[in-house]
Amino acid sequence: MRHTEKPGTETAPKTRLRWWTELPLIVLVYACYSAGRLLVRGDVADAVDHGLAILDIEKALFLNAEHPLNRLFTREPWIGVPADFWYASLHYLVTPAVLIWLFRSRAVRYRAARTWLMTSTFIGLIGFTLLPTCPPRLLDASHGFVDTMAQYSSYGWWGGAASAPRGMGGMTNQYAAMPSLHVGWALWCGVMLWRYGGTRAAKVVAVVYPLGTTIVVMGTANHYFLDAVAGAAVMGAGLLLTPFVLRTAQRLRSRLPARLAPAGTASGDAPAAAAGSAPATASATAADGAGSANVSGGCQTSAGERFPRQREQRLGAGAEPDPAPSDAGDETPAPAR
Repeated sequence: MRHTEKPGTETAPKTRLRWWTELPLIVLVYACYSAGRLLVRGDVADAVDHGLAILDIEKALFLNAEHPLNRLFTREPWIGVPADFWYASLHYLVTPAVLIWLFRSRAVRYRAARTWLMTSTFIGLIGFTLLPTCPPRLLDASHGFVDTMAQYSSYGWWGGAASAPRGMGGMTNQYAAMPSLHVGWALWCGVMLWRYGGTRAAKVVAVVYPLGTTIVVMGTANHYFLDAVAGAAVMGAGLLLTPFVLRTAQRLRSRLPARLAPAGTASGDAPAAAAGSAPATASATAADGAGSANVSGGCQTSAGERFPRQREQRLGAGAEPDPAPSDAGDETPAPAR
């Protein structure tokens, strides 16, 4: 006797994550994001107007964190230079590092976390398209901002065009300030470290990194305070949309193999039927109550096998004795009769 599977106990196969499929996907998304930034430069006059409008809104709300921070970074090189390195490098180092860490140690959470980050990034690209914004450092000097990255460019690899390497300023969109994805990505990293880090040090970094990034983007005159707020809002919108994006992707994955399957496999052609003829015959025999296979209590007997005392119980209940077996309908070999 062998035990059969209970109905409903089968688990659906899960798609395993592979680095050789994840890496091209992330590179493709980032390439689309970078290309999109270049294609939506917008009009310089509109970008300046949007930057001044943000300043006016902040003044009306009594928000003026950019000016004192920028003066501090400009006056104190021991603060300004590390802040410039923070702005120019950590954005591109910490985020991939957290992604790799999640992929290796938190694979169950990785897919949702990666989808959240990508969805929010594309929302940010929409913001760059609809609202090109001049950062504080590119406003007229009369507004009181100093470009610290241009001031301290001799210390790093960047020139006067934000964090782009020297001579490559034309390959970046300097008017993609609203929202601040420096802050948005840092917030995503902080949430991941807080939830899954598991140590006190990880929780400290989870708080310090987003807050430090927010201070840095304002002190270096690359973003307004409202840019940072918009970056956090974009991450919130991406988080809300992540379940929908995951469900849509799952439906597409389930439909694509069915459409790409050969027609013979889907229609049950002769080779498939021949290959499955033996299991089908066994199933039909097991399903027949008068057949030689008996199923009881989750156990199945082989053909011709009887449970102990089964024949006596049937006869004791007043049932007719089985007729003599014949060669036509009995599957038991002749010498065994």
